[in-house]
Amino acid sequence: MSDRALRRRPAIEIDLTEITARWRERLPRRRALCVAAAEAAFAAAKPRLTRRTEVSVVLADDALVRRLNRQWRRIDSATNVLSFPALDQELPPKAPFLLGDVVVAYETVSREAQEQGKDIADHLRHLVVHGILHLLGYDHEEPGSAEQMEALETRVLAELGVADPYAEPQAAGDD
Repeated sequence: MSDRALRRRPAIEIDLTEITARWRERLPRRRALCVAAAEAAFAAAKPRLTRRTEVSVVLADDALVRRLNRQWRRIDSATNVLSFPALDQELPPKAPFLLGDVVVAYETVSREAQEQGKDIADHLRHLVVHGILHLLGYDHEEPGSAEQMEALETRVLAELGVADPYAEPQAAGDD
């Protein structure tokens, strides 16, 4: 792609907010991991962006995610990631488009990574990609849409050097 074409593409800005210090303690490179995962998801999904776009990634804890899940989904438990698309916006001509928020719960992500034998950084990358794809309109409610979303996630993660999160783990000694 030419320099001119790159200049015409709308910029994507990822704002990272940390609610708990546990992310910082466990993952010194968390900011770079989240930005790379979000940018890779955008690049793969190829949304039709006509202006600069902003997305927020919130590295939270289970307590916050549980409150959000209870308030917005009527589910009184924490989950690994929540996505909140921004509401329809009437924006001034040069204002950025606010895509939404991706909120990731530390304790749940850490526990899942350990239980599934995954590196927590890889699991965080997966959940950021998953959350961004939700903000871009992908879902996994129906089998066809779930297959499409999972295939895109797997492709994006492979580009980031992360193993297929949906593959069955191999038993010891399997080839």
